[in-house]
Amino acid sequence: MTTSIQSQKSQRESGLELYRIIGMFLIVAHHYVVNSGLPELMYQDPLCGKSIFLFLFGMWGKTGINCFVLITGYFMCTSKITLRKFLKLLLLVYFYKVVIYGIFVITGYQSLTLSETVKVLLPVTSVTQNFVGCYLLFYLTIPFLNILVSKMTKRQHLLLISLCLLIYTIIGGIPKIRVDMNYVSWFMILFLIGSYLRLHPEKWFDNKKLWRNATAVTICLAIASVIAMLCAQEWINSRFNMNLELAYFLVSDSNKILAVAVAVSSFMLFKNSGIRYNSTINTIASATFGVLLIHANSDVMRQWLWRDTLGNAGWYINGGGWLEMAAHALISIVAVYAVCTVIELLRAKFIETPVLDACESASLKIWDTIKIWKTNR
Repeated sequence: MTTSIQSQKSQRESGLELYRIIGMFLIVAHHYVVNSGLPELMYQDPLCGKSIFLFLFGMWGKTGINCFVLITGYFMCTSKITLRKFLKLLLLVYFYKVVIYGIFVITGYQSLTLSETVKVLLPVTSVTQNFVGCYLLFYLTIPFLNILVSKMTKRQHLLLISLCLLIYTIIGGIPKIRVDMNYVSWFMILFLIGSYLRLHPEKWFDNKKLWRNATAVTICLAIASVIAMLCAQEWINSRFNMNLELAYFLVSDSNKILAVAVAVSSFMLFKNSGIRYNSTINTIASATFGVLLIHANSDVMRQWLWRDTLGNAGWYINGGGWLEMAAHALISIVAVYAVCTVIELLRAKFIETPVLDACESASLKIWDTIKIWKTNR
């Protein structure tokens, strides 16, 4: 019986680790479009082949964020946040902030300024939609969220999720009704959803056909919404001489209804995928957060990567039709993902473990010294 449970756990972990990889690919593809100067060009001729491809190619970034945090909620609702875990996350963030900033300064690509240096040294620079800073703060709330979800009844848990989605997704999706959102609070809501799926399993949660169909339907609806909005904005702009940009209205942020629907249904699809334990998948998946920290490190990195090095906007202008654009986009994000993964795996192997061991040893010595001091007072 124990072996069977462990086997199921391994299968589910590998399925969700593959899902984690796909979610990060979606985020990289989103950044390929939105961080490269492409939107300005796309909105000039939104219904041409290249523009439509890019709108669809880059539409999944906020959905990918939902995917990533749902996994956190699903696994962390039964885990403890230890000092080592938080140090690991914090050191990972600082490593790439400092090293990449240093490389850009040394190579002369970026100037060394006091304001930028302070920004690099601060772990959190805004509590709005900065993913990394908000994720760090959200991570600190997990022990308290775990107490909450463990004490609530199943009905209370479901009602809380429903209330949060009503506020953030339903009311927040109505035009002219302002619902201010930051990622810390939204990640808490995703945690509630992920933990509910883990702590209160239903028979229909394991229905593979249901989630396969739900994923297909929600993805098609999301694609259709982008195309419909593009057509609507063209009609409105030409008829009333306006300059609306409506393409991503139903997927433009993580709380939007289709971004949530696609994320939850695809999460359930991969949770039930039956993929057996695969060390390659799990190893690649372990580098996903590093991939994010590298390629989306700063505005300077975005300028260097998408505009100056890969030249996305130039390729749109001079690169031919939509097939050439698609080839450039696909090759670019695969290359970026692969290079960032290799860098992160090397960092984890040769830097992270010894540094963490040293930090943990030092913290234990300090704690022991404090206890001795208190005892001898």
